[in-house]
Amino acid sequence: MKRALRLFHFLISPVAKFFQNNLDNFIANFGFESIESMKANSKEVTDLSEDKTATLLNIKFKEEQKAWAMPYKIAMPLFKIPSDYFSLGKSKKIVTTCPDKDRAVTAMMYLKSKGNTTGTLFDGLHGLAEYLKVDKPKLFIDKLE
Repeated sequence: MKRALRLFHFLISPVAKFFQNNLDNFIANFGFESIESMKANSKEVTDLSEDKTATLLNIKFKEEQKAWAMPYKIAMPLFKIPSDYFSLGKSKKIVTTCPDKDRAVTAMMYLKSKGNTTGTLFDGLHGLAEYLKVDKPKLFIDKLE
């Protein structure tokens, strides 16, 4: 066992030292330009992805992935609601949502006119994403499963 630990330490020490040196150098040379190079806005990310010069890496926990992918929703574009609203049924409240809330309000009003119990997600998808931070995604997904 001691031999295995020494071998592990022998193999890992150079790797750990390499990463520590890189981190030390990064922090020692950190300036305003470092801050800018560490950030990208949504437009930059989509442009870089289209150019295939960047990869968007999602590092969320699996519960966050599930919660933020919203596995509990039904996807139905606004233009499909008049032909497909009957598939939603009337046994549950339907909460409509979209990125900017305008289509959600329109869908809500349409569904209300058809006798559904409905409302809109008043803080929108951004509010829901903000709410599902830290430990909440795990609790939420655990309750769904």
